[in-house]
Amino acid sequence: VSDAFGCSMIALLHTGAAKFPPNLLPRARQAVCSLLPAGVFKGYSSIVSRKLASHGFGASMAAMSSFPPQRYHYFLVLDFEATCDKPQIHPQEIIEFPILKLNGRTMEIESTFHMYVQPVVHPQLTPFCTELTGIIQGMVDGQPSLQQVLERVDEWMAKEGLLDPSVKSIFVTCGDWDLKVMLPGQCQYLGLPVADYFKQWINLKKAYSFAMGSWPKNGLLDMNKGLNLQHIGRPHSGIDDCKNIANIMKTLAHRGFIFKQTSKPF
Repeated sequence: VSDAFGCSMIALLHTGAAKFPPNLLPRARQAVCSLLPAGVFKGYSSIVSRKLASHGFGASMAAMSSFPPQRYHYFLVLDFEATCDKPQIHPQEIIEFPILKLNGRTMEIESTFHMYVQPVVHPQLTPFCTELTGIIQGMVDGQPSLQQVLERVDEWMAKEGLLDPSVKSIFVTCGDWDLKVMLPGQCQYLGLPVADYFKQWINLKKAYSFAMGSWPKNGLLDMNKGLNLQHIGRPHSGIDDCKNIANIMKTLAHRGFIFKQTSKPF
């Protein structure tokens, strides 16, 4: 068997170009290996991997091969922070608007949208709100209004190719509150439309319960504990919560979990 033939066959097996059914792939590797001198398969395998890595395929291919494909091209991880107090103030207003764009094949973060929002009904943050979220008055003063932030979200979605009808994406939140209660409620109060892409989502708590068989009563803290993950950043920081959600999703995906929409159509 020639070196060129051996290398070609191994390259096919590494890249998936041979399109072997999963149950036949180990046999195919064994067959190729039997045709080559001892130790050569390992050498060619290493060479092919280095060649692929040099073209930027290494990490993504390793990630793709380690868990089954998802139903979506992208997951848009979102976690609002809003004005709050004890007893609760009404209406609540979004003050932090973070989104992480997660690649559905690699489960890696590809892009970030993050803005703070100026509240208008209760412009002064309460001490309770600052203690809970870590957001101080200077972080929201002079920031864009919710209407302006929503316009910038739409611009970001377009720039990232997420408005292309052929691209399947869905929002992911820790609970239903963000997109079932908070955003539509504030938009109704302000007389603003809610974009269609905000009307379907995955509730990570439900996804976790499907995958692990238990309901995470304490949200992200319970999910991180259940998966033996370290909590990232501070609780109730919107952007940090998004990073935790993304990390939990990646871990579940590596365990073979396929994420599905949990929200009911509006």
